[in-house]
Amino acid sequence: MGRLFGTDGVRGVAGRDLTAELAMDLSVAAAHVLGDAGAFHASDGRAPQGRPIAVVGRDPRASGEFLESAVVAGLASSGVDVLRLGVLPTPAVAYLTTALGADMGVMISASHNPAPDNGIKFLDRGGYKLPDAVENEIEQRLGEKWDRPTGAAVGRVREAYGEADRYVSHLLSTMSGRLDGLSVVIDCAHGAAHMVAPEALTRAGAKVETIGARPDGLNINAGVGSTHLDKLQQIVVSRGADVGIAYDGDADRCLAVAHTGEVIDGDQIMAVLALALRAEGRLAGDTVVATVMSNLGFKLAMRESGIDVLETAVGDRYVLEAMREGGYTFGGEQSGHVIMLDHATTGDGLLTSLHLLAAVAREGRPLAELASVMTRLPQVLINVKGVDRTKASVPELSAAVEAAEGELGETGRVLIRPSGTEPMIRVMVEAASAEQAQALAERLAGVVREVCV
Repeated sequence: MGRLFGTDGVRGVAGRDLTAELAMDLSVAAAHVLGDAGAFHASDGRAPQGRPIAVVGRDPRASGEFLESAVVAGLASSGVDVLRLGVLPTPAVAYLTTALGADMGVMISASHNPAPDNGIKFLDRGGYKLPDAVENEIEQRLGEKWDRPTGAAVGRVREAYGEADRYVSHLLSTMSGRLDGLSVVIDCAHGAAHMVAPEALTRAGAKVETIGARPDGLNINAGVGSTHLDKLQQIVVSRGADVGIAYDGDADRCLAVAHTGEVIDGDQIMAVLALALRAEGRLAGDTVVATVMSNLGFKLAMRESGIDVLETAVGDRYVLEAMREGGYTFGGEQSGHVIMLDHATTGDGLLTSLHLLAAVAREGRPLAELASVMTRLPQVLINVKGVDRTKASVPELSAAVEAAEGELGETGRVLIRPSGTEPMIRVMVEAASAEQAQALAERLAGVVREVCV
């Protein structure tokens, strides 16, 4: 059996891969690891003092209803008190884990995946995603025998739906200005942000129109959200709005659309925010942490502005690890995961959008103009399937990469990256022109097919 936890919790098709039984077992194991629940059991049956507390949130997927019940049952049966937050974004659960003094947080969501999928991710008492070692310990303790509490020692369950306002108030408290005068269209992906995002932006002063804000449990991410921007682009242009914002299913990331309909990706968002933070003297170490997939144009723009870029492997957890290790406060991914450690412990789409819109309002210039601080180089990505991913560094391929890099010089770059889960090698090329990028990517993909078998 392979490792149960993936790069962002445990995911799978709900009811088949991710069952109610597994959700309950995971929660029991997590209670023993994160809440040290066994230490809180009173041997005489009296209610223990200071027993662990967990907060539990979910996105609107239909399967989240039974998975939430299973998670809550597992925690409470382990002697953990549970606060049910209801439908809220992942970063809201992370924030409330700390704000409510909880020992752990649980988010039930599969982010941008389609409705049949779901997932469970656990957070520590600081609101951070768990390191591999802790996830491994939870997995190892699945199904172990344990002393079950009874009577007053079992956990109690309380509804805490009103805590959404605490999260929105926190977001607004991070802003140094208002959004009065800005017209914004937001796409909530029929997801976890469908209530809090319109409220936060409206309270910040923006004139807000929403799409993708009527979840029915089955329509999350269906043709809407940050992975489907066509509808948002059309509405922004037709309404003459200043900006469009698209969240994903659990709202831990966002992308933007300028008034022209141009997509503003995570790299451009980071560029705008990094410059704003540096101007305010709040960019720690004058450094942004980004992944190897960030566009070369972003890195060149940061270099020209005197800002260093620290690169990590792909994945917001690796960005966060590097930020915490180096004492940096700002980083993110091209996909729109932006982490502002001064205000949040994880990527937060609502927080990002509020600060991006605040920059537009403060500068009095269109988002497209602010984002033009960087020029996106044409980028071509080819996924070469059915190959041996362990051969991504064989001499023949390395030689081909070196030759391609020689042709590109400083005007582009090559990245060969094996998939972490599939027999596939990803070939990414950036170049000054789309034609050159395509030609080099296809040439290298051909080499991969020839030598990585």
